[in-house]
Amino acid sequence: GGALLLPLLSLLCFGFLKGARPSTFTVKNNCAYTVWPGILSNAGVAPPSTTGFALSPGESRAVAVADGWSGRMWGRTLCVQSSSSGAGFACATGDCGSGTVECSGRGAAPPATLAEFTLASIGGDDFYDVSLVDGFNLPVLVAPANGSCPTTDCPTDLNAQCPPELRVIVAGATVACRSACEAFGTEAYCCNGAHGTPAACAPTGYSRLFKAACPRAYSYAYDDATSTFTCAGGSAGYGVVFCPAGGSRYARWTCSARRGHLAHFDRFFFWTCACGQRSMHHARLVVVDLRHMNELYYI
Repeated sequence: GGALLLPLLSLLCFGFLKGARPSTFTVKNNCAYTVWPGILSNAGVAPPSTTGFALSPGESRAVAVADGWSGRMWGRTLCVQSSSSGAGFACATGDCGSGTVECSGRGAAPPATLAEFTLASIGGDDFYDVSLVDGFNLPVLVAPANGSCPTTDCPTDLNAQCPPELRVIVAGATVACRSACEAFGTEAYCCNGAHGTPAACAPTGYSRLFKAACPRAYSYAYDDATSTFTCAGGSAGYGVVFCPAGGSRYARWTCSARRGHLAHFDRFFFWTCACGQRSMHHARLVVVDLRHMNELYYI
């Protein structure tokens, strides 16, 4: 019996280590502007080594997560780091409210497009989705490294077709699209109270608009049948791509080279000036903290 025990323990140990290997997310920015990804682990789940960072256009970064990790990722846009003491770091969309680039256990303020994951060890199934339940700010694609598993995405710029009553506007441009739940707060839109079951919470005109634009993404809370995807656990990881089709939704921002355009967001002001050209390739976005009149960031 003792002669067989050691090989058996070695085999069990090998199997445990094999099943406990971490997964890797490759996060890429295909947008024509900087995106600051944020990462939030679910309650009781260990966070990765980073929970927030910057990605320049075309840049990617690998992030390892522990075996069995679950949580969400999203992109933050129009972020600034104030040069004044105590003012901190803030973003116009997807802000996690930590005051720093690292989100450190804080989630995205809606509206924000979410990539959500529940990973399993070898022998189980991963679950993943792209969700518009909290609204939309960026196109996102999730692609398993296992090529036999399906991708899911919201590749469309919903900001371009967002109803006026749902728009978040900065410097004259729609930079995010709120969910009907956030905008109106009713039980029917939020799937709570008397509408808190799948049978009682039906799609609305707003969720149908989201679904038509992004048929693989969650459009409301009980949109499970066409929006949750699975892949064998223990695979090589996932790609998360912002603006998978490329391009920039800020390309429409134009203004007079003489006067520019000024808009208010919280205590920051955004100043755009197209320098006589009708393209953001020739434009600058200057973010100013009016309390200190410091020029903070350019896009």
